Amino acid sequence: MSETIPLRERIILALDVERPELAKAWVERTEEAIGFYKVGLQLFLAGWFDTVEWIAKRGHKVMLDLKLFDIPETVKLAVRQLNGRGVCLATVHGQPPIIRAAVEAKGDVKLLAVTVLTSTGEEDLRAEGMTGTIAELVDLRARQALELGCDGVVASGHEAARLRAGLGQDFLIVTPGIRPADHNGQDDQTRVMTAGRAIANGADHVVVGRPITRAADPLAVIRAMQAEIAAAVGKNREPHF
Repeated sequence: MSETIPLRERIILALDVERPELAKAWVERTEEAIGFYKVGLQLFLAGWFDTVEWIAKRGHKVMLDLKLFDIPETVKLAVRQLNGRGVCLATVHGQPPIIRAAVEAKGDVKLLAVTVLTSTGEEDLRAEGMTGTIAELVDLRARQALELGCDGVVASGHEAARLRAGLGQDFLIVTPGIRPADHNGQDDQTRVMTAGRAIANGADHVVVGRPITRAADPLAVIRAMQAEIAAAVGKNREPHF
């Protein structure tokens, strides 16, 4: 885990909304506390690169989360389109042929390999005919991605500590499925974790959407999560004997 990332860039706010106007309103509402935003497939199709470039021109970083998955040549050409657009991080699925193609064209964009979606459970792997565990699949895909030139991985907080122990510190881990400490609800994520715990486990950034955008006081939720993160970073700096 990098200790030099500014606190305002640790949380990546997921702009999972249907219109660019709503996304821009959320940026304006939260940018005093946050400097990193995720544009996913829904918003990208609604606003295309205009939304990405608008966020970047305000001095913020953008994670373009399209999870590219196609034949290698198509992925390479798609990644090439991201250069010079203000995209900091972009996601691709973690299969070796896709990663090789994406790395060839990444230019000024850092690539994150999606290991296993956080909505996936062990029973889903069984349904697909896989006999291994999620942990084994994450480890395999992460190792392959880094060997092929990816800058990091998307992985749940549950896998972050193991990936750090096995693969070292010289790569990014971005963790979705983040929930507040008092979260008890049910949603489409099966492998969730608090922001502080994910950072303590070795994540560099956490992606947060609904816990912020559905909160009565979004800035209060952000500040609370940032306090957890600051405590986790501080604890990781303490010497261990």
